Amino acid sequence: MSGLSSLRRNLIAILMLAIVGAVLLPWQGKLQRESQAAHFRTIPMNLTLREQIGQSGFLAALSGFRAPLAAFLWIDAHSAWEKTEWGRMAGLFNTVTTLQPHTLLYWDIAAWHMAWNASIAALHDTKQQSEVLRERARRQYIDLGRDFLERGIRNNPDNYLLYERLGILQRDKAEDHSAAADAFAKAASFPDAPSYIGRFAAYELEKVPGREREAYDRLLTLYHQGKKQWMPSLLTKIRKLEIKLNISPDQRIPDVGVTDASPSR
Repeated sequence: MSGLSSLRRNLIAILMLAIVGAVLLPWQGKLQRESQAAHFRTIPMNLTLREQIGQSGFLAALSGFRAPLAAFLWIDAHSAWEKTEWGRMAGLFNTVTTLQPHTLLYWDIAAWHMAWNASIAALHDTKQQSEVLRERARRQYIDLGRDFLERGIRNNPDNYLLYERLGILQRDKAEDHSAAADAFAKAASFPDAPSYIGRFAAYELEKVPGREREAYDRLLTLYHQGKKQWMPSLLTKIRKLEIKLNISPDQRIPDVGVTDASPSR
């Protein structure tokens, strides 16, 4: 009898899930179409996510508890960081960002942990005797960090923050100054982006062989915006490029006193 009771309960549960699914399916399809029209990527509620968070987590996500579930997993990821469990941490971050793809903080911090903390730990891993393998692991973690930022940008294309973070990663970790310049330039194109990001784009261009003239033109454009852009680094780079590009003396910027230049960045 207990077997029949258990079977009856399972059948009732399956029937209820089917009914709920039938009710939610049209609404979910409508939500998906609206999200796509707004240029957002929807959360892939598929077998991959089911494998990442387990049956209970998957049912919670289906039931509309994605935000608290993501917050819980975020705390778990922090615990993995404290234990230097980099692989588990990466998997948890991947699940968190899948559940909440429009929360910039999750993409930003996940990328930072991968490209900075995990990559440095891999490079100084005393358990790995091979320097070549340590360097390979370091680059793999940097690539993971870049992947988080690029996926975050695809899900949030209308905000400058992740473009800026990508520029910093390309500059400081990948040492790809051309890619860093392009990322900073994209970030600077947003109306609410801080003014220093535009300078960062020009500074990175100045380091790229073959793009000196482009860097000079961009630096000069910033210079003509007024004293708010007259940082010592900007003035120094313009003068350096004036010499390198053989800019005629009458077209060069005039000397300004130290007090005329802004002291930062």
